[in-house]
Amino acid sequence: MESLIINEVKGSPYYPAVSFNAETGVCEMRGESYMEETYKFYEPLIGWINTYILQKKPLEMHFKLTYFNTNSSRLILDILDIFNKYHESGGSVNVYWYYDKKDPDMVEEIEDFMAESGMEIKMIPF
Repeated sequence: MESLIINEVKGSPYYPAVSFNAETGVCEMRGESYMEETYKFYEPLIGWINTYILQKKPLEMHFKLTYFNTNSSRLILDILDIFNKYHESGGSVNVYWYYDKKDPDMVEEIEDFMAESGMEIKMIPF
């Protein structure tokens, strides 16, 4: 299995940078996510996660998203649902969400993600 890297495109804030490390299981999404045809962007990420968890190895997810639209939110929730099912089946998964402490809306979004997915998310203010 190979790592999945999507580099940030300077001048295009619509796509987050992605780094999913196949060796360590440490994954990160960083930036903003509000592209058109959101599913086309997230489909390979979800596929990678589904393949990775078949190995029964620990996974660590770091969300460093400063903004995401409704379509991105739905797919992030899909990812969190996958993580929760993996965790419930005995898999080791930790989710961290870094957020601007001056952004109360993001705190609400993260809390909603936890409530809807059942996945614990460790919130880290910066």
